[in-house]
Amino acid sequence: MQTDALIIIFAKFPARGMAKTRLQPALGLEGASLIAKQLLLHSVEQALATGFSVELCVSPAPTDLCWQTLGLPESLQWSAQANDDLGLRMLAASRQALNTFKQVVLIGTDCPSLTPVRIQDAVQQLEQSDTVMIPASDGGYVLLGFKQVDASLFSDIEWSTASVAAVTRQRIAALSWTLALLDPLHDIDEPTDLKHLPVGWLEKIGS
Repeated sequence: MQTDALIIIFAKFPARGMAKTRLQPALGLEGASLIAKQLLLHSVEQALATGFSVELCVSPAPTDLCWQTLGLPESLQWSAQANDDLGLRMLAASRQALNTFKQVVLIGTDCPSLTPVRIQDAVQQLEQSDTVMIPASDGGYVLLGFKQVDASLFSDIEWSTASVAAVTRQRIAALSWTLALLDPLHDIDEPTDLKHLPVGWLEKIGS
């Protein structure tokens, strides 16, 4: 599929003891790391299945040998996350991408129900709308897409809180940009979220 859209996946390496710390009480250090790895691989697979260009924006940098252990597809583009807070990292990656692509869609690796069809639908919404969002049930967002970017979308936001999506929507409205708001999905962050994992995932890690 030829397209002018780029999907940027923001990801950290799923290191044992550092990945999915809020799940560690339920899954242990190893289990939380394995779920984080599974979510990352799944997110990459879903994004590539859309047919769009996909960039993995990572920490640590792509040159770190840890990334070679995951066997990720060669078709991925890679970039390093800037050394700032999450908002500034997303802003920097978005500005860079918009030098080449007409549409940019940002996603993370926490939502196993973000399917290729849902991502394709979000990109299609950008034909008529300035921005598109898939909210997360916890008050954040699973996906944010746009054709132009403004620093206000990523500045002075308390990330990983229940106000992220609402504040972002207010900022979009303040810019007088249109927003296509799609149905919310579930992120996997807390032990209570584990019920939203695909069937069989927990069995794979021996829980």
